[in-house]
Amino acid sequence: MRTYGLIGFPLTHSFSQQYFTQKFFDLGINDAEYFTFSIPAINDLNEIIATHPNLCGFNITIPYKKKVLPFLTQASETVKALGACNCVNVKNGELFGYNTDVIGFEKSLQPFLKPHHQKALILGTGGAAAAVAYVLGKLNIEFQFVSRESSELNLSYEQLNAGIINDHTLIVNTSPVGQYPDINDAPALPYDCMNAQHHLFDLIYNPSETLFLQQGKSKGATIQNGFEMLVLQAEASWDIWNDIN
Repeated sequence: MRTYGLIGFPLTHSFSQQYFTQKFFDLGINDAEYFTFSIPAINDLNEIIATHPNLCGFNITIPYKKKVLPFLTQASETVKALGACNCVNVKNGELFGYNTDVIGFEKSLQPFLKPHHQKALILGTGGAAAAVAYVLGKLNIEFQFVSRESSELNLSYEQLNAGIINDHTLIVNTSPVGQYPDINDAPALPYDCMNAQHHLFDLIYNPSETLFLQQGKSKGATIQNGFEMLVLQAEASWDIWNDIN
């Protein structure tokens, strides 16, 4: 039995497990299974590998996309550029790291882009934010990170004003703020400054319309959640695990 899984903490829900379990059923794949591995520390990954000899690959979510790097035998050029990995292929006990967030984000974002989307705000500074920044750089869209505290690399939420919001018409939430069950939370943005020129992308898929998206939508912004991105990155992971080019 081929074993696949998701590494993260905490794992209160899992798109990946549900998606792959259904995929295996629909395709009549009887020799594969997908588990969630909620581990409180990244070093626990060693035990997961040791106790699951049939582990063929796994996905990685918050908070380990960056912390997993020292465990990799080899990393793709994208992972090296990002410093973040969300997909690992296991071969003969060796771990090969990839980043399929990049694929999912780029393909799902592109249909929504307009010529005026020249500048973006990236909410959060974790592994998913790195993938978003990589894609935006590839698309020649200027971006600015936003986090709870300001630094040389990012603005704080308190620093956001009408001028910044008006200039940055693409806003991507890579943080878990607003994710189920905390559906009444939203990033602290001046939503009243948004308009129909804005596009809001929330990497969260549950709920399908977060408070972040709701507030942008109420000001005329176009919105999208992370569901399609997750489907695309899951399929890219499956291709990697099965050496499908």
